[in-house]
Amino acid sequence: MSKLLIITQLYENYAWREDGTLATGNEAYWKPKGGNDYVVKNIPWKTEEDFQNAIKIVQAVTPKIEQNNNHFREHVINWEVVADDYLTEHEINQRDYDGVITYPATEILVDKLDT
Repeated sequence: MSKLLIITQLYENYAWREDGTLATGNEAYWKPKGGNDYVVKNIPWKTEEDFQNAIKIVQAVTPKIEQNNNHFREHVINWEVVADDYLTEHEINQRDYDGVITYPATEILVDKLDT
């Protein structure tokens, strides 16, 4: 078994009008602010059918992850299937510098898929 790693990009609206209100629509200024890592555990990964199921899982969990409002946006930008013991860069940094992983990648649970 493997796990599915989903990577997002965050954006924050930095457009404020002189009167102190948030600018929206065409006036919005979206500044990239890093991203988040999400994992779905226990993904089989040996056959073409497993690849197709991984695509279905990404499609199923994307609405649970993505956000889009006048203040904040988060979008899936990439995904890959990785080994069960794979650590994200953020997890490796925590382990190496703090000796413990306090903030692991967020685990997403998947409802039963029609495959």
